[in-house]
Amino acid sequence: MTIALASPSLDLFDSWSATVAEFGGVHIDGAGLDRGVVPDRAACEEFIAKAELYGAADAELPEGHVPCDYFWITDDGEVVGFIAFRRALNDWLRSYGGHIGYSVRPSRRRQGVARAALDLVVDRARAQGYDRVMLTCDGENVGSYRTIEGAGGVLAGTVDRPADMADDRTGRLLQYWIEL
Repeated sequence: MTIALASPSLDLFDSWSATVAEFGGVHIDGAGLDRGVVPDRAACEEFIAKAELYGAADAELPEGHVPCDYFWITDDGEVVGFIAFRRALNDWLRSYGGHIGYSVRPSRRRQGVARAALDLVVDRARAQGYDRVMLTCDGENVGSYRTIEGAGGVLAGTVDRPADMADDRTGRLLQYWIEL
């Protein structure tokens, strides 16, 4: 396994499309995609433009949005997941989203992919001068909270999932900080 972070690119369209399709139309944390997106070439091109905009240092973003670096998690050049590093926190992210969000395609879970990608993004945050980063996860998602805790995450609190989240899940979100 050779986990790396790739900038979104049409060169990876086929494996990006297969990965998005494997999620079956549900919300994909860290992917920067609308729920139910059809993973065709037009959607990929649209997302690449979005990633370039949100990643630009001087971008004028829509009200309430923050700068964000989107990455495709790859293994030997194939997309196996998504991870996003939000370079700032607004009020909503401070409660519900955090700096980092990620998802691994169902067929590649429980293989260390999320942990390896999280370590790579944490290293980037450290190199950019961040003292700590926040992550949240569903209180029922044992794999995710173990991944965060394995990366040094310390539970800071819990909060009820808001009704306006991009998915239909309910319950508590766990809020973690990783000191860098």
